[in-house]
Amino acid sequence: MRIILLAALLAACTKKEQADQPPPPPAGSAKQPPPTAAALDTANIEKLTGAKGKLDDKAGVFKVSVPRKDLAVTIAGSVKMTPPLGLTAWAAFQKMGDHEMVMGDIVLTEDQVNPVMSIALDSGLEVTALHNHFFWDSPKVMFMHIGGMGDETTLATAVGKVFAKLQAPGDPPPKATIDPAKSKLDAAKLDVVLAGKGDYKDGVYKATFGRTTKMGETEVGNTMGVNTWAAFAGTADSAIVDGDFAVLESELQTVLKTLRKANINIVAIHQHMTNEQPRIMFLHYWGVGKAEELAKGVKAALDTVAK
Repeated sequence: MRIILLAALLAACTKKEQADQPPPPPAGSAKQPPPTAAALDTANIEKLTGAKGKLDDKAGVFKVSVPRKDLAVTIAGSVKMTPPLGLTAWAAFQKMGDHEMVMGDIVLTEDQVNPVMSIALDSGLEVTALHNHFFWDSPKVMFMHIGGMGDETTLATAVGKVFAKLQAPGDPPPKATIDPAKSKLDAAKLDVVLAGKGDYKDGVYKATFGRTTKMGETEVGNTMGVNTWAAFAGTADSAIVDGDFAVLESELQTVLKTLRKANINIVAIHQHMTNEQPRIMFLHYWGVGKAEELAKGVKAALDTVAK
């Protein structure tokens, strides 16, 4: 009898121990080892980008860099800036499943921004931000962030084209002599091109196109600054346009490409809010040309975004 009771007790203890054990992970959910850069052809990346790189095997990242030693940048007139102080362009490559991704930051003078941006976009890269990192710098330096996903050779080739463009002179600033007080614009014609009704006041024609997002449960829109706008001054044959596009993240690249195709310059890409849903990105632009052609360029970009 004692033997039977002891066996029953041991069986109960065994069942309890099994119940206390965590369940086995489902099939295919085993923790994956961190990516390794060994899968990247680092020599090929260096060859295609024309830049030397550094391997972080633990992170699985290979990063190539181009110090802008060619730039003589000073801040506030007397502070000499060198590449280690933030004047180094770079691109980092990492495996992503069965393909690769790249992220980078490109150091540019103002006159290089738009030609380099066009090269990046035309080569299949995404441009995700454009801003300054300093005040009082001379010459003015801008920073353009890039990204992309695809095969290693295509990505490295695209980055190589961007790096090569850094050695070329930038575009001269567009020339125009315009005083809004002397503007002579055909507001009705601009209304037709933009398919909207703009305000023409103090020599400036301005059209605004609102959209909405949410902050928490509250909808915010046009009057709170969630809008695209375009402002024109000058004459039919010599005008400027400047403005701001409010776009979804998924719309950003197409709008950039469309504005650049119209020879309109991009001057900033950033966000104005945090925690909004859906997320809204803002890109600022500026162009010189015939008023109607500039309006057509803006309208073409407007036509690519959700209404």
